[in-house]
Amino acid sequence: MLINKLRPHAAHCFILFILMVLTLSGGAFGQARYTISGTVKDSTNGETLIGASILSKEAKTGTATNSYGFYSITLPVGQYRIEFTSVGYSTIVKNIDLKANLQIDVDLPSKVQSLQEVKIVDKSVGGANARNIEMSVNRLDIKTIQKLPALLGEVDIVKSLQFLPGVSQVGEGSSGFNVRGGSVGQNLVLLDEAPVYNSSHMLGFFSVFNPDAVKDVKLYKGAIPSQFGGRTSAVLDVRLKEGNMKKTEVEGGVGFIFSRLSVQGPLVKDKSSFLIAARRSYIDAVASAVTGDKFGLNFYDVTLKSNYIINDKNRVYLSGFLGRDNFGLSDDAKFNWGNKSATLRWNSLITNKLFSNVSAIFSEYNYNLAFNQDANNQYAWHSSIANYVIKPDFSYFISARSEIKFGFEGSYYRFNPSNTKGITNGEPVDNSLERKYALEMAAYASHQWQVTPRLEIQYGFRFSRFNYLGPGTAATYNDTIPGKRRTVVREKHYERGQTIASYQNPEPRFSLKFGIDDQKSVKASYSRTAQYVQFISNTTASNPLNVWTPSTNNLKPTVADQYTLGYFMTIGTTGMYEASVETFYKKSVNEVDYINGAELLSNKYLEGDLLSGKGRAYGLELYLQKKKGDLTGWVSYTLSRSELKIEGINKGNWYAARFDQTHNLKVVGSYTINPQWSATADFVYTTGTPTTYPNQRIVSQGYLIPYNSNESRNDIRVSSYHRLDLSIRMEGNPLRRNGVPRKNRDYWVFSIYNVYGRKNTFSEYFLQSTQRVTANTPLQADAHRVAIIGTMVPSVSYNFKF
Repeated sequence: MLINKLRPHAAHCFILFILMVLTLSGGAFGQARYTISGTVKDSTNGETLIGASILSKEAKTGTATNSYGFYSITLPVGQYRIEFTSVGYSTIVKNIDLKANLQIDVDLPSKVQSLQEVKIVDKSVGGANARNIEMSVNRLDIKTIQKLPALLGEVDIVKSLQFLPGVSQVGEGSSGFNVRGGSVGQNLVLLDEAPVYNSSHMLGFFSVFNPDAVKDVKLYKGAIPSQFGGRTSAVLDVRLKEGNMKKTEVEGGVGFIFSRLSVQGPLVKDKSSFLIAARRSYIDAVASAVTGDKFGLNFYDVTLKSNYIINDKNRVYLSGFLGRDNFGLSDDAKFNWGNKSATLRWNSLITNKLFSNVSAIFSEYNYNLAFNQDANNQYAWHSSIANYVIKPDFSYFISARSEIKFGFEGSYYRFNPSNTKGITNGEPVDNSLERKYALEMAAYASHQWQVTPRLEIQYGFRFSRFNYLGPGTAATYNDTIPGKRRTVVREKHYERGQTIASYQNPEPRFSLKFGIDDQKSVKASYSRTAQYVQFISNTTASNPLNVWTPSTNNLKPTVADQYTLGYFMTIGTTGMYEASVETFYKKSVNEVDYINGAELLSNKYLEGDLLSGKGRAYGLELYLQKKKGDLTGWVSYTLSRSELKIEGINKGNWYAARFDQTHNLKVVGSYTINPQWSATADFVYTTGTPTTYPNQRIVSQGYLIPYNSNESRNDIRVSSYHRLDLSIRMEGNPLRRNGVPRKNRDYWVFSIYNVYGRKNTFSEYFLQSTQRVTANTPLQADAHRVAIIGTMVPSVSYNFKF
């Protein structure tokens, strides 16, 4: 029924949209024009290249490959010199006499990349951040991530994101990351298009992404394209390698905490390939060997991918991920959590201008708790969120100056908030909660159009609809005093497939770039995003037990509008420096927070403990990068605020979100000593995160119990956070003694995390003081600070590839 309602309106709107685009761009009319299309790959391994540039100086135009390495450029009849370029690869030039449509696949040879090139890069070479329309977007290269000093020497993608402007984290031991004042749960994290609901291992110290398997990392902080939806803060798009089509490769590393190993190679040369990458920590084995006691803290993950080229127009991919964390000090108390996902994709070149990708996706996150006192007293708790996604996506290349993207997305959710069973005094107990179900659907279209050589625009639209479905019971709550727990006044049961509540939202997107000259530009963007799946947390940092819940008849979807304005420039004719200044303002409605004393876990009436209101975030981001020379690096500074206003909290006034950081300074520098030795240092300074101190006290049976009323929230800040890290990288000699190149490459990384041993405050709590002047002196409470890492952490890791 829902599809039938959407189909006629979506079809009519789409036809009108296409006609308008063709009329405005003039791409379908005029003199004879033909299309050159194909795929750009790495000649050494057959990997498709994302963001490779295809340029025609005669036509003074160009394009770039998409996420699957495909390009299409339409030009008038004539003779052209087409240049194919990509960062780290040699340029290939092809002379073309264009008289008909051509398919040209290009294999770019890799060139020796100097160690001093810092690679937080944009889509094209040299001054790209000023020339392309993208803003509030960063693309990270794995080689850069590998050079950054890391905790215990282990390369980490999510931690590396925090060195970018507008990105932060509340401290060590916290999962995920925050972008422009948004919560961790407001980021859409994708691994080969599959949603990842918890991106961390070991309570936030490491991410779930194995760097040996990752091909490309792209973070959208604003100006989010219309093909992405479902979150209101940011999109992290992580793409996996496809597997070497030419030869078998083995890559890995050994560190203090875990080891990793990946194998990739052809199944059928130049036709099909595979990738298998695995990691496993062994802190449990080391601790048990040293202490003799059982220590059950470990994690593992396995990443798989395979692809098959059916013909020159069709290709299929299959990728999967399985990761798990285990925590338990004995067989009687266990806690584990993990992600699993699978993505099946079909790429098809329908015509030389129309490219399609159809994806079928499964993703699940779950966690388990188990306690066994004895045979008569046991407890087991399981919770999960799973979704199934179908997403056909299309790109239509009208001309070199005009491209349309459109598609549809359907996502079915299954929530299992609490499957809780146990035995108490020999009697079975079942406190499980009902499962919840939901269906989210969206249609989207966008048009990127270079109006003049200096003016480029991208406008799009996404229409989303969400249905909260039965079977299930919906509760209606009374309106009590703001800030107090609401009580249920009635309940109604719904049968399977019945709609309990539904929402729909138009989500317009718009971006504009005006080039002042080839090295300077001004950009602006606006985007509206809607989030129907809420992330509920009442802790300082997100943790594996945080709750995901759908929008319901009581919990409305969060809707955010973000405005950005930026100035971008390349300094020097050689592109030695790049700089940018961006400002942003984001306002949102239906932001969720909780009453004091809220029960978030295994609570049938969770919605009675939640409150909704408005949010706002605004700030300034400064970024300066030195890209060439022996000394390279970047400086980023963010000045921002993130606030909430919810009736019943803080007397109804604005208050700081718990992840708000006013000042955020990051400095990264890398120095190449010689071809084998390089050193990298980074420094981080951030304002302390907000917290709430007790403002009330109760004395019961001689014990002091401090607590806080809803009159204030996050009105105090913990001490500022700052840290210095250092690392030295030693490359193995690429030549044998006789001068013959070695087939295998290896390197050592020596690093120090938190060089001066700063005890950064993670959280604060209050306990009754143990000291009293006299027996009649009132009881007092002492503040206690918790620092997750309060000392210098040295490490060594060995990495290899052959």
